Amino acid sequence: MLTAIDGSAGEHVIDALADIAPDFARYLLEFPFGDIYARPGLDLRSREIATIAALTAVGHALPQLKVHIAAGLNVGLSREEIVETIMQMAVYAGFPAALNGLFAAREVFASKA
Repeated sequence: MLTAIDGSAGEHVIDALADIAPDFARYLLEFPFGDIYARPGLDLRSREIATIAALTAVGHALPQLKVHIAAGLNVGLSREEIVETIMQMAVYAGFPAALNGLFAAREVFASKA
């Protein structure tokens, strides 16, 4: 599930934790990707929209937001859908959070060009 969603970016996160917190890396795989993302009820596109919205609203998780913007593209979200999701967060999380999210999206989109 991790590879289907995040491609190699997810594996890089797991590898980066190997020397400091290998158990945490396992938890990161098992719970979100083994239990939550694999549940029926929402497709991967819907799950990534929700994740992008939540990470934008949190406002202090830019590295994770960038990973999930790329994941959104991997599971078929358009750039417009991602931008609209982030813009929607201005209403609920404020303009600074939405601005940060849009700048993160621009960075991800440029890296995929």
